[in-house]
Amino acid sequence: QVQLVESGGRSVQPGDSLRLSCVGSGPTFTQYAMGWFRQAPGKEREFVASISARGDVTLYEESVKGRFTISRDNAKNSVYLQMNRLKSEDTAVYYCAARKGNYPTTTQHTYDYWGQGTQVTVSS
Repeated sequence: QVQLVESGGRSVQPGDSLRLSCVGSGPTFTQYAMGWFRQAPGKEREFVASISARGDVTLYEESVKGRFTISRDNAKNSVYLQMNRLKSEDTAVYYCAARKGNYPTTTQHTYDYWGQGTQVTVSS
């Protein structure tokens, strides 16, 4: 069992930067690939970024490439999402998810554990 807690979401203006954090419980965090997903109002939850358990492979949704960076610190049981040049369309609840195994994926149903989410609002 892995419990995930996200933090760092808040209201910002377009063009601002924000870093989301996700802390996982348990000694087996290093056995899980991690992902970030988001759900905007009235829309389905979608993939944002993911990272392998070892941190050597990353995947990104096309619209965030070059703006967002996913990283992890296994010593701290943490995964991060650095978001730069934020746009209004990035407004959503952002979820952290864990998938047993090294390789990251882009599909929600392959993730085993989910956090409760953190709200990011980008508005002028």
